[in-house]
Amino acid sequence: MDNKIFVSEAFTYAINQYLSSKQMPDSEQYNSFFVVVIRTLMAIYDELDILNPYYFSDVKLLMNNLSKYGYGSVEIEEFLKALQDYYQKESDDGFIFIEKRLVDMFIQKFRSMKVSQEEITNFRYLLYTPRAKSPLMVSYNFLMAKNPSEIQNYFDSELEKNARVEAEKVKETLNLEAYEILKYSLEDIKQMSAEELDDVNKKVYNYFDINSNAINKKYLLDKAVYDYNHPRSAFSTGNGYVDILFILSLVATLAMVILIITFVVL
Repeated sequence: MDNKIFVSEAFTYAINQYLSSKQMPDSEQYNSFFVVVIRTLMAIYDELDILNPYYFSDVKLLMNNLSKYGYGSVEIEEFLKALQDYYQKESDDGFIFIEKRLVDMFIQKFRSMKVSQEEITNFRYLLYTPRAKSPLMVSYNFLMAKNPSEIQNYFDSELEKNARVEAEKVKETLNLEAYEILKYSLEDIKQMSAEELDDVNKKVYNYFDINSNAINKKYLLDKAVYDYNHPRSAFSTGNGYVDILFILSLVATLAMVILIITFVVL
């Protein structure tokens, strides 16, 4: 790698250390603090979300990628500054601050989309706690943190709090026939999270060309579903009274034609 500086000396150092050790997962370098920070960011986002901005020297792209789950730009700047400060001088406060900001990023992702239990477990192993997968990380945590369980407790607390909020969110179910029209089964609906169902509900309203912000949207949806399942005949005007008059006029006209034909034949 060349000697270009991307974002900061700390971030550049962390990326280069990661790239030179990624094929040696048991090495001390791969399990060193700055490399683990990069690995943790990649666990929250994606490897290319972190590496592409570096390859293209695009700081704005990195900021956009780090904020894609809703994490604030001010908080991102604070995180990057803390990383640089820690690079210049290690401190227990800096260590805890960086770790907690990584937890906050993950929690923001957890709040904005469905995160699997496997992702949660893998992220937990990357945190500096007594339960970290690498003995080197466990040792470094005991060395730097006044309370070795602080990060573990912070993550567990934030995860539980946000999981409870997710569980308490009420799922809004629409007309079941509307879901069936869009090829969603009742079992599909039951297995969806509140956020996933919200997205499907928007698709349902869009399909029937209904404003999802309308006060009477559910009534409009019920009517649209009924009309979908009971298509009007080619002769229907949509008005029952007018339809009756129209049919009666057709009958009268037909009777008159038959009468005229009868007289002509006779």
